[in-house]
Amino acid sequence: MTILAIDTSNYTLGIALVQETKVVAEYITYLKKNHSVRAMPAMHALLNDCDLKPEDISKVVVAKGPGSYTGVRIGVTLAKTLAWSLNVPISSVSSLEALAANGRYFNGLISPLFDARRGQVYTGLYEYKDGLLHPVVPDRNVLLTEWLGMLKEKGQQVLFLGHDTAIHDQTIQDILAHQAVMGDAVLHNPRPSELAYLGAEKEAEDVHQLVPDYLRLAEAEAKWIESQK
Repeated sequence: MTILAIDTSNYTLGIALVQETKVVAEYITYLKKNHSVRAMPAMHALLNDCDLKPEDISKVVVAKGPGSYTGVRIGVTLAKTLAWSLNVPISSVSSLEALAANGRYFNGLISPLFDARRGQVYTGLYEYKDGLLHPVVPDRNVLLTEWLGMLKEKGQQVLFLGHDTAIHDQTIQDILAHQAVMGDAVLHNPRPSELAYLGAEKEAEDVHQLVPDYLRLAEAEAKWIESQK
C-alpha cells in the first residue's frame, strides 16, 4: 500500500509517501508562502523522484485542522480531489494529533499548540501508551491561561510542541515552571510521514462528507451570525 499524506494546515507544508513500514519520501518546508501554489508541484516532484504515478497511490491521508482557515481548506480540497479522481480511500487526522506524534519518545503528556490570537490557542493533550498515541483531552480552542491552569493541576510534565510555542513561552514557564518541557526545534514541524501512519490506522471516510475541522468559526462568519440575531 502506498499512502500519500498532505498537510497544509499551517505555515508548514508537508507531503509524504509511505509504503508499509518504509518512508519512501518526505517534503517539509516552514515558509510564509501560498500552499495553493506549492502543494501540487511538491507532490508531483515527490512522485517523480520515486518513479511513481498518481495511479500508484492506494490511500490519501490529510491533516484536517485546526490551523489557518485557508491552509486547511487547501489541503482538504486537494486530498478530496485526489481521492475522488483516483477512486481511493481517504482518511483525515487532526493537525494537532499529527504534531503530537513528534513526542513519541517523551515520557509524559504532550500538548501540541497553534496560536489562535487574543491569548487563545488551539491545543489538545496526548500521550503515548505501548507505542501508540492516545488522546487525553480532546482538541479545543481555549484561553492559554485556562489551559495551563488545568495542566498545572495534573502535576505531570508536559511537552509543548509547535512553532507557536515561542510566542507563549514566557506565559507557559510562569505558570507551569518545571512541569513545562519545550520541544527542540526539530520537533516543531509536523511530520507528514507521522500523519500518514496515523491515517493508515483510521477508517476511510466518505470523500463528499469529509470537511475541515476549524474548532471555531471564522471571524467574518461569527460576526454574520451575530448580526442575524
